[in-house]
Amino acid sequence: MPFQGFTAEDFDVFHIDGLEPRMEALIAGVRPKLNELGEELAPFLSILTGEEMFPHVAKHARRTVHAPNDTWVAWGPNKRGYKALPHFQAGMFHSHLFIVFAIIYESSNKVIFAEALSRHLGDVQAELPAGYFWSTDHLDPRGTAQADMDKSAFAGLSRRLKEVKKAEVTCGLRIDRDDPVLADGDKLLNVIRQTFETLLPLYRMSF
Repeated sequence: MPFQGFTAEDFDVFHIDGLEPRMEALIAGVRPKLNELGEELAPFLSILTGEEMFPHVAKHARRTVHAPNDTWVAWGPNKRGYKALPHFQAGMFHSHLFIVFAIIYESSNKVIFAEALSRHLGDVQAELPAGYFWSTDHLDPRGTAQADMDKSAFAGLSRRLKEVKKAEVTCGLRIDRDDPVLADGDKLLNVIRQTFETLLPLYRMSF
């Protein structure tokens, strides 16, 4: 069955109170779509990066009290897990879908990326769309638009990645939950593919 995209009900899951009720709704309605997305795009990302990429859907297994405010599928070059390496993600908060390149705090590659970002900042500023967002906390639905990231902001981001143990970075596209493209599986898949192609230089910089 072709990928169907996401509906308002998928985003409304994050308004459900309580860990167990929210997780039940995520598992029943959203996770199957993330699994489909993961399997659909793994071959594309493998060709794009030149290495086998494996999908990993968030399980939120460590949560015992607080319900998750977001969920996602990640693609990385390790079959056993993705957190220790730079990776790609597609996921959702209640307000939007995100399609990003990510290095989270568990990865030592953040120092490599920070140094490469400093060297290639001109290219990054010129080539990334103004509407892309940067974030230093993958759990925070906010972020800073590429258009608002000046040299000082990038310098601060790079410094934080090198000096702060819990530092991390994500960059990519956000699509508002009401955007009709989300409900069209084929169109959404094309947007995700195009976004990952645009983000590929960031991934390459992180090794």
